[in-house]
Amino acid sequence: MCLLSYIRLVKYELGVVMARDQGRRKILFLCTGNSARSIFGEYFMNRIGRNRFEAYSAGSQPAGTLNPFALRVLRDMYNIDASQARSKSWDEFKDLSFDFVITVCDGARESCPIFPGQPIVAHWGIPDPALATGNDEQKLRRFKDAALQIHRRIDLFCALPIEKLERLKLAKLVREIGDNERKKEKENHGRANESPPGTQRQRA
Repeated sequence: MCLLSYIRLVKYELGVVMARDQGRRKILFLCTGNSARSIFGEYFMNRIGRNRFEAYSAGSQPAGTLNPFALRVLRDMYNIDASQARSKSWDEFKDLSFDFVITVCDGARESCPIFPGQPIVAHWGIPDPALATGNDEQKLRRFKDAALQIHRRIDLFCALPIEKLERLKLAKLVREIGDNERKKEKENHGRANESPPGTQRQRA
């Protein structure tokens, strides 16, 4: 292959890559510490929606390190190596444009900055697994639960015909994912805590 043909080939391949990247919508997941929940969001989205979305994560008050239980869950349950991930401030992304900004904790929701590009902002509240008490197995269970909840929301998000929806309808559906899933989780938690029928009579 002559040099001119090689240069043309390289330019063509770069153009294909750039076009593909430009077609992927950018998503930023935010929480307080950027050590577990938003990390789950970033890595799950980059796997499930890898051909359509490009995900990032950050925190309002970054912990500086990732929670080891989060890394363990990603590795053992989902075969995802997140050892190169880092906990970082959302200030790193303040000048970048995103299509979606999703908060996964109440603290980030209340203090979420305004990002350029008028992204669709949604709240997918997930209880903080880092607040779990008990032994390591009990703590790990909380991280598994958080991962499952975020994974479920991302499955629903990626099932939306995003390219065919107008903005207001899309924003409504993305926000409803968080609202509806949280409602279901609370209902399931309530049922799990209910005493079996007849328990009260037996104790009386």
